[in-house]
Amino acid sequence: MSNSVRTESTSGSRLANYLPDRHTFSNSITAYLFCTTGPLAILVAAGQAGGLTEHDLSSWIFGGYGIAGFITLWICWRYRQPLVIAWTIPGALLLPPALTHLSFAEVIGAYWVTGIVIAILGWSGLIGRVMRAIPMPIVMGMVAGVFLPLGIQVVTAFTDNALLSGATLFVFLFFTLVPTLARYIPPVLAAIIAGGITAWAIGAMAPIPETTRLFARPTVYMPEFSIQAMLELVIPLMVTVLGIQNAQGIAILKNAGYEAPVKTITTTTGWGSILLALTGSVPACLTGPVNGIIVSGGDPKKHWLGAMVVGLLMIVFALFAPMATAFALALPLSLIGLIGGLAMMRVLQTTFQTAFRGECPLGALVAFVVSVAGVPIFNIGAPFWGLVFAFIASWLLERDSLRRLMNQSAA
Repeated sequence: MSNSVRTESTSGSRLANYLPDRHTFSNSITAYLFCTTGPLAILVAAGQAGGLTEHDLSSWIFGGYGIAGFITLWICWRYRQPLVIAWTIPGALLLPPALTHLSFAEVIGAYWVTGIVIAILGWSGLIGRVMRAIPMPIVMGMVAGVFLPLGIQVVTAFTDNALLSGATLFVFLFFTLVPTLARYIPPVLAAIIAGGITAWAIGAMAPIPETTRLFARPTVYMPEFSIQAMLELVIPLMVTVLGIQNAQGIAILKNAGYEAPVKTITTTTGWGSILLALTGSVPACLTGPVNGIIVSGGDPKKHWLGAMVVGLLMIVFALFAPMATAFALALPLSLIGLIGGLAMMRVLQTTFQTAFRGECPLGALVAFVVSVAGVPIFNIGAPFWGLVFAFIASWLLERDSLRRLMNQSAA
């Protein structure tokens, strides 16, 4: 009898090791809602502006979430770290102007070349040297600038629906201030439940169209390679993936105490970009905000499980892309923005502390300001230029501080 009890106890203990704790699970749900609402709206808007059909968009969603979800499951299981892979939002914004004079097949050809070059950079190990050479305060200044609009949505959500936002924020604060309740239901999860119930009660949820299909019907797109598409898109897409998206995600993980496998991440986003391109999706990347939400609370040993929850939900979302898209868009965007902002507050706090408490504060400030401004140059997003201008400013005006940081990185 005792051996049987001991066996059952051991089995239960092993199972518990592969289940996320409540806080990590609630952050995973928030991260999933974040990546399937706001970014989804950007995807739809960019696709429509570029003249893509509803079928093209559904195929993009299938690859951008489904294939990326499988990649997420693999890399999280392999490294036991929260490494959510998804499609690049800044890369999607390059699509509409490109499609005014390029065919969709030519754009997809540029996606292929971008993926191949990124994979080579990762395989060769060059990207690791580049990432180690960028001072952490400057990178975190850029990350703080990118994430600041997410935090601001906690305030701006009230301009859209004060009652809904007020009820959601009240429940979040109530569960935060009462530790006994927070042990059973994390504040973010309580806010999600309260916000959903309130939105339904006051009629703030949009109706789901009756004609919405249930399952996705992806298409395989063949690339067409042209010099014009290569010259116009490959470098901006590479900078977007490596200098903006991956740099954010790696910095966030490092700040949370993880030694992110830079070489593998780069290689994976390279070949992952080719797989995503087969369904018409923009290149793959390591997400910043989604991973930031996951590591913002809960047991650090369970964060990788939270990332796998997001990966599984992304796959389900992709399989039921039309219906899942309709349901996600039925939720008020202000509600998702509010919850995402609440979940990101701790991340914002740590990014500001890392950026401005030590060396190169001027460089960190330049990276922050340029990233907040959000003005692209040569079709390359502002966060990349934030890093460039910040490094120049530190080299010119705080060279000794920059030298000390560089020596620390080299050591």
